[in-house]
Amino acid sequence: MAGQGTPATALLVKRGMAHRTHPYRVSPDAPNYGGLVAVALGVAPERVFKSLVTEVDGALTVAVVPVTGELDLKALAAAVGGKRAALADRAVAERATGYVRGGISPLGQRRRLPTVLDESALDLPTIYVSAGRRGLQLELAAADLVALTDARTAPLQTH
Repeated sequence: MAGQGTPATALLVKRGMAHRTHPYRVSPDAPNYGGLVAVALGVAPERVFKSLVTEVDGALTVAVVPVTGELDLKALAAAVGGKRAALADRAVAERATGYVRGGISPLGQRRRLPTVLDESALDLPTIYVSAGRRGLQLELAAADLVALTDARTAPLQTH
């Protein structure tokens, strides 16, 4: 797959982790972007996860949650022992990760940020996360994502 390398895919290759890349076409400005990515890939939407850069008590933290739900900021703060969480400014998120909105991967970030994965991922055979570029998703085992990012798992989505 020439031309599809990103820092995220390079990390997986370097570590010898099983994964597959899946290109797709969805406008980054489309409403329900994550849901449309799931449709484009032909997979159940609960298997597609979004990476949200947040600030917990002033420290950048990545929350990885299914596109089917919203991030529970209080649950995220509690998961990392903080008091208050908010979504990070887009420019701050892009600068810290080296990725653009709609293509932020939990892997291969410019600065390795603390990561929390919604625990629902552990019940799935594989999950899909951004490969670090709009239009490209990574499929991998949740346990491998946890191992590569030293992620904590916790219930993070609102119901």
